[in-house]
Amino acid sequence: MAVPAFPTLHEHLQCEHDGLRERTQSRELLVAGRFLKVVRDQVMLPDGKLSSREFVQHPGAVVVVPLLEGGRLLLERQYRHPVERVMIEFPAGKLDDGEPGLRCAQRELLEETGCVAREWAFAGTMHNCIGYSDEHIDIWFARGLDYHQQQLEEGELLDLVTATPQELLQSMRDGLLTDAKTITCMLWLQQMLDGSWQPDWQKDGQT
Repeated sequence: MAVPAFPTLHEHLQCEHDGLRERTQSRELLVAGRFLKVVRDQVMLPDGKLSSREFVQHPGAVVVVPLLEGGRLLLERQYRHPVERVMIEFPAGKLDDGEPGLRCAQRELLEETGCVAREWAFAGTMHNCIGYSDEHIDIWFARGLDYHQQQLEEGELLDLVTATPQELLQSMRDGLLTDAKTITCMLWLQQMLDGSWQPDWQKDGQT
């Protein structure tokens, strides 16, 4: 049987009314942690039936791609308890209440790497676990780095390492780099390197 002529993505995006939207009827707080919450929503489906949705509420976060002179990238190796392994990842952290994304990116870069960037560019936003969380991560690129001093939080332990884009791509193929936000950043980095995406670089504090 031939594949049907499905509508194109462009055609769907032009629709004024999205027939897939669910309508929240009520919400129950299940868990209130230090910065995460778990809720259960009762929702009305597009066909009029009721169902429930349990998910994690997250304040949002940023990830920073620090570009070093000579084409290398600055990364971290950090133990992550939920997966019980040391992960390779770009510097990242959660947003404080009401904190702008750029300010958070600047803060996390300084705290975790000790670096201050002279120029910043916003790439985009990723939703990394849409099946069970509303978390979003804003992706920032930083260049013109000057080293000051790390300001790690108590109990925060990590190693700083550098790598070329090619080395990171190989780490992905070898299964050593599996962090979703870092892999997504690599997609943006590849687009930058091949010229298909041109970052809008701004001086520190002007974005």
